Amino acid sequence: MQYHYDIQAYTLRFRQSAGTSRGYYTERKVWFVYVWDPSDPTHVGMGECAPLPGLSCDDLPNYAEILEAHCQHVARHGSIDSEAIQAYPSMRFGLETALRHYRQQSFALWDHAFSRGEQSIPINGLIWMGNAGEMRQRIQEKLEAGFRCLKLKIGNLDFSTELELLAALRTHFDASQLQLRVDANGAFSPKDAAKKLDQLAAFDLHSIEQPVAAHQWEVLADLCSQSPIPIALDEELIHNGSSVQKVELLDGVKPQYIVLKPSLHGGMQGCDEWIQLAEARHIGWWITSALESNVGLNAIAQWTATKAIHRHQGLGTGALYHNNIQLPLHVKGDQLWYQQRD
Repeated sequence: MQYHYDIQAYTLRFRQSAGTSRGYYTERKVWFVYVWDPSDPTHVGMGECAPLPGLSCDDLPNYAEILEAHCQHVARHGSIDSEAIQAYPSMRFGLETALRHYRQQSFALWDHAFSRGEQSIPINGLIWMGNAGEMRQRIQEKLEAGFRCLKLKIGNLDFSTELELLAALRTHFDASQLQLRVDANGAFSPKDAAKKLDQLAAFDLHSIEQPVAAHQWEVLADLCSQSPIPIALDEELIHNGSSVQKVELLDGVKPQYIVLKPSLHGGMQGCDEWIQLAEARHIGWWITSALESNVGLNAIAQWTATKAIHRHQGLGTGALYHNNIQLPLHVKGDQLWYQQRD
């Protein structure tokens, strides 16, 4: 089957600046891809291609030109060139979504309890970077909203201040009442990582993501074997997209968890392979969105709901942007729902 296609650049505008390890975002550029059968132009499939500046392996100055070439292949052949697109995970994810949306004729991309509005997905409450006062306020807001799993981004403030934030939480909530995850985004140096992990262990944390910067496998392997806190890999997965590379990483580092983002880690198909390989090695996993609009978030949530979910997922709330795309995604407490509102 052949398709027609269109690509539209779109700038998402944050309600408030979002602090990450790569600075603060006030806006986000994405590309929406549309595909349709020229014999029936009234029915269109939509997907989101959203590379993260400074992080995605396909954050490239000629991104639009490369995306155009992959859209042309889909238009001519009716399918994605899996081998050629491997280096461009955000493009793969967007095209996967557009084709599935077209074929399903609905944003309910699979038929399951989540897409029927019968079942929700448990999500963590993300605490963005900020000064100590801002982070305390955000923690309080998430607790009042009913979140039972919080993920704090650390490595931005003085480490003693971050320990104080965690200590204050544990004063009021033990691990049975509130699960705590932290994400260091590679902020620890190899020299002090082990000591900091020992200090963090006092707060009965569920896990820590990427304690040291990527591409230090020996350091990571040593930490994973000795850390009192389970270690999850995130950024480490970005430049390891082939099956061989995935196996080498998982077998060489032996993490306790991996954190999967389709826009960064090979699209939905690539993440399916990560999950298969991880489960074969008794490595846990969860799925996270990466600042996509509701179009990308919905696709990730719909795909996540096809899995056996054993823990809170890191899916966004859809409330980040002034000009988000409206879809029936809603957060109630710490649960993400896909439901049409009355």
